[in-house]
Amino acid sequence: MIYLLRHGQTDWNIIHKLQGVTDIPLNDTGRQMAIDAGEKYKEVDFSCCYCSPLMRAKETAELFLEHKNVPIIEDDRLKEMCFGEFEGVENADGDENIPVYKLFHEPEKFQPQKGMESFDELFSRTSSMVEEIKNNHDIEKNNVLIVGHGAMCSGIICTYERVQLKDFWTTLLKNCELYELKMV
Repeated sequence: MIYLLRHGQTDWNIIHKLQGVTDIPLNDTGRQMAIDAGEKYKEVDFSCCYCSPLMRAKETAELFLEHKNVPIIEDDRLKEMCFGEFEGVENADGDENIPVYKLFHEPEKFQPQKGMESFDELFSRTSSMVEEIKNNHDIEKNNVLIVGHGAMCSGIICTYERVQLKDFWTTLLKNCELYELKMV
């Protein structure tokens, strides 16, 4: 089985700042969330963990798996969706005057600009990672953990559970929520 885990809370999550590929650390609450999630899901055994190289995801993976002997493998394909020049903007989903607004409210009409990543690019890189995992691990017998980010996890869920793009954000995981991917 493949499991997804979104990183713990960051200071930017609290103030609704777009993080994207900006490398923001966990805050103390986010660290505790990862530790608590590790305790909550301690009965789930993982053969390995693939992780975004961004520090908020790496630290989440390390804390979540702290008392388990599970290798953590970083992969750039698991980075968060790139929001280009709009990274660092607060409450971007509430301002109709910036292009990021459509990303959150009408994803099916979103057109990337100013360095933003498209949904097709996100889907392509994350699905290549999942296909590699499927080819290298017997996911019928082994549990593989992917630790990453909100849009990144939603991209995987939408691809493998065949969720329409207009419903992309309905799949958004909460911080440190563990999700069992259903391969449709």
